[in-house]
Amino acid sequence: MRCDDGVAWRVADALAPKSSDSDVEILRLHQLTPELADTVRNFGTVIFVDAASCDDARHKPGMIRVEEIRSGTSEPARFSHVLSPTKILDLAWQLYNASPRALVVTVVGENFGHGDSLSPPVATALPELVARIERLIKASNP
Repeated sequence: MRCDDGVAWRVADALAPKSSDSDVEILRLHQLTPELADTVRNFGTVIFVDAASCDDARHKPGMIRVEEIRSGTSEPARFSHVLSPTKILDLAWQLYNASPRALVVTVVGENFGHGDSLSPPVATALPELVARIERLIKASNP
């Protein structure tokens, strides 16, 4: 219920009907927790999707970024109920010796206030965001 922060749920809703008979599993989560390490260890590729706020003038609302991440690059653990994607990978490696390929796909958000609608730039970027993730999935499952 934080406007653009709900973009990942919209992506999941768009992808779910297209991937119901495939090797793709879609999880809708409010936050990343340590238990997710047990889930990601079972996959060859994991894609995290989120909206990001950005103060950098070069990154306009609606811009999409894809970044590959690896375990072993997160900062030291702190007491928290919310973890970064890199920390989830670290836990998967430390606990299960699992190291899936991981990508973080973000879209620059404009409105993170209370509400359930996407800002116009993020709503406009949604089809391309879904298409990019579909291409990433296809490339991961040749």
